Amino acid sequence: MRTLLFLAVFLASGFVHAESCTIDLKSNDAMRFDQHSATVSSTCKTITVNFSHTGKLPAQAMGHNLVIASAADYQAVAQDGLKAGLANNYVKPGDTRVIASTKIIGGGESTSTTFPGSKLKAGGAYKLFCTAPGHLGMMTDQLIVK
Repeated sequence: MRTLLFLAVFLASGFVHAESCTIDLKSNDAMRFDQHSATVSSTCKTITVNFSHTGKLPAQAMGHNLVIASAADYQAVAQDGLKAGLANNYVKPGDTRVIASTKIIGGGESTSTTFPGSKLKAGGAYKLFCTAPGHLGMMTDQLIVK
């Protein structure tokens, strides 16, 4: 009985953490993400981003993507993405500031991408955002790396 009590206290204390190597994020027709932040572990070899659009409007009318960049770079990445246009999913081709990005999706669609966990550092400042025209102001969230 004491062993079970000790184990319960130990697990609740936070000394044991499940490794979180997946980001699951949803968007909608109101230009919102379903979360204000996402957290991943700095020990992940790879990180998978699962992104879905729960709205009904097509990509041409209310398409969203999910881009990850440093907090210092995200606004410039978004500006350059606008110039890249829809054909490039509003991400400048070859932009080394982009850690990961998905294609533009419309209502009812989903996409995913995987990238090396080594691109993120524990305690670093990162943003999750949509680079579609006019979306950055409402669709920017924090990515926490622990």
